[in-house]
Amino acid sequence: MIIGSVILILLTILIANILILAISAPIYLHLPRFGKFPSGARLERIRRSPNYRDGKFHNLSGAEAMGNMHFGKLLKTINKILFGKKKISLKPGEPLQMVKRDLRQLPADRDFYVWFGHSSYLLSLHGTTLLVDPTFVTASPASFINKPFPGTDRYLPEDMPEHLDYLVITHDHYDHLDCETIERLRDRVGRVICPLGVGEHLERWGVRPEQLVEMDWQETNVLSDGWSVHCLPSQHFSGRSFRRNNTLWASFLMETPYGRIFLGCDGGYGPHFREIGEAYPGIDLAILENGQYNEQWRDIHTMPEFLGKEAVDLGARKVITVHHGKYALSLHPWDEPLGNELAARDKYGFDLIVAELGEVTALDL
Repeated sequence: MIIGSVILILLTILIANILILAISAPIYLHLPRFGKFPSGARLERIRRSPNYRDGKFHNLSGAEAMGNMHFGKLLKTINKILFGKKKISLKPGEPLQMVKRDLRQLPADRDFYVWFGHSSYLLSLHGTTLLVDPTFVTASPASFINKPFPGTDRYLPEDMPEHLDYLVITHDHYDHLDCETIERLRDRVGRVICPLGVGEHLERWGVRPEQLVEMDWQETNVLSDGWSVHCLPSQHFSGRSFRRNNTLWASFLMETPYGRIFLGCDGGYGPHFREIGEAYPGIDLAILENGQYNEQWRDIHTMPEFLGKEAVDLGARKVITVHHGKYALSLHPWDEPLGNELAARDKYGFDLIVAELGEVTALDL
């Protein structure tokens, strides 16, 4: 009798929790941080894209988001990390020493680069400023998930220059597009460059339609004063909730009076790197993904052995790597990408710029 009562109570609690979850989940997923699905004229434009079919965007190669994900192998890898004889350090053992500079007092007649960790960075070319994929507040749908390494969260949106000419978003994953960062920066930004569909999120967060330069692959937009931008392919995926690939992901090539700069997106190695290099010879600086890779998702992130090949295919004179140094999103040692970039430089002979977190690094393009 007592056992039956206990079972009944437990079942009641379980059912109540399921009902609460069923009721609260739609409300939670409607919070601003999740963005908004494309609709109206934007959705019609998406449907006309040659890269969109069957209700979603596709990679040129046909690679799927987790095409190589085998659950058994993944469990084996995780078990090795947690219980192997040599444990892998996914995070640094002590706070990283991140420099913090006053970015509002920097000279307007010099070229420089400031890396904020992961894929967030600031470029200034003779006073024209570009901020790429900033995540200064949170890089996940919940603040307790995907926390930055201790010491790497010193910069806030308010620390950016008073005016940003261009804000560039490569895709809508949380570690590249942060709702609160956008809300706190939107009134200080001139134009926002993003792939097709991402503008729906940005408009929900208060970015004005006239600020948006929203592009499909192989489109070009003339900006101003000798500046233009080409939207180019990447081999990745997108999505901020349970639906994937309803917005596009993209790399960008900036044509400037001071040189050609390739702003890489997350993505796996493929023939598109060589095709971009052939279409746009003389790339002065390529900023490439280097980190959060794993054999299980080699199609949609750059494996270490391909980093140098990407640089060579692009024909890049100088290279900077990002997508490391702030978050542990994969199963490799946190500092392994630092060694990978040096090995790629030594093997392929490109000019590597190694930036310190938060430091102002001079550029000579």
